[in-house]
Amino acid sequence: MPMLAELVDAVVGADTHRDTHELEIAHPTGAPIAVVSVRNDTRGFAAAVAWIGEHAPGARVVVAIEGTRSYGAGLARALTEAGLTVIECEQPHRSSRRGRGKSDTIDAHLAVRWALELDAAKLPTPRADGDREALRTLLCAREELTTTGTGQTNRLKALLRDGDDTDRALACGKLTDTDLNTLARRRQPREASRAQAVRHGEIRRLALALREQRRELKANRTQLAAIVDDLAPGLTDHKGIGPICAAQVIVSFSHPGRCRNEAAFAALAGTSPLEASSGRTTRHRLNRGGDRALNKAIHTIASSRMRDCPITRAYVTRRTAEGKSTREIRRCLKRYIARQLHRSLSATMTPAAVS
Repeated sequence: MPMLAELVDAVVGADTHRDTHELEIAHPTGAPIAVVSVRNDTRGFAAAVAWIGEHAPGARVVVAIEGTRSYGAGLARALTEAGLTVIECEQPHRSSRRGRGKSDTIDAHLAVRWALELDAAKLPTPRADGDREALRTLLCAREELTTTGTGQTNRLKALLRDGDDTDRALACGKLTDTDLNTLARRRQPREASRAQAVRHGEIRRLALALREQRRELKANRTQLAAIVDDLAPGLTDHKGIGPICAAQVIVSFSHPGRCRNEAAFAALAGTSPLEASSGRTTRHRLNRGGDRALNKAIHTIASSRMRDCPITRAYVTRRTAEGKSTREIRRCLKRYIARQLHRSLSATMTPAAVS
């Protein structure tokens, strides 16, 4: 398998920041050709494209950018639109910096060296924009809504526990939409003390906020479902896969080719088994690495299937009879689900669908 250095005329390393980006262009040997600093705006991106065209010794140029979904997002889009090959660069480790120090120029050079050591068939392409980015935005909004709603629910129940028997009964159970409507419409007693008036007002405010939060979550779920169906038709038809888990899977998968095979996708999801054998014991354990949001989505799918899917329940029964623990069975299921998801997404998604 050829290395990237064998197939290119030059490599550009980019260390990105909020205001400026540091770029270095180098020969395939790693010898620097030139260094430049550009602003993180449209003019800076145009200057970077022109600078690369001026200093590149050939047409085959690869740009390794650190932070393609952060400060380097604009630069990555501009260079891609200019026809350059852009790959996603990892941040330098302490070991690579040892004896070199820390500066923007050094980090740009380390990005060059990191890219040159890659296998040409395993280039980490940046994650897709378009509908995939819309899904990521909706998922972030949903997480914020959920976290905020949990805090508001806890505060509302704390206030209800200080009330009469009716309020304490509400605090003990799940607050339904009917309960929230009742609390939002409840009138304040005429002879209420200042403390009671404040408590009543706060209960009403939290009930209204939670009612609106639930409406926003429903609208969020509807938007997620629509985009998921457009990007990966039929994905939510699989057992245990709802629009929220499907959206997270698509966000992490990004596009066909980002993970070179299903084993790489399983490693990304943290579902690839790790050897944990010792002596006469041969076993594997859970992988605690990878994308934990993706791992959580697959965990949710596995738990749902173990609860509701007859085929999965039969599998659990058979593996339990073989002496497997629930944790080991779930690990096997998560690995199977990762394989199924990768095959399904690779078959249904196209680069054009996520651009």
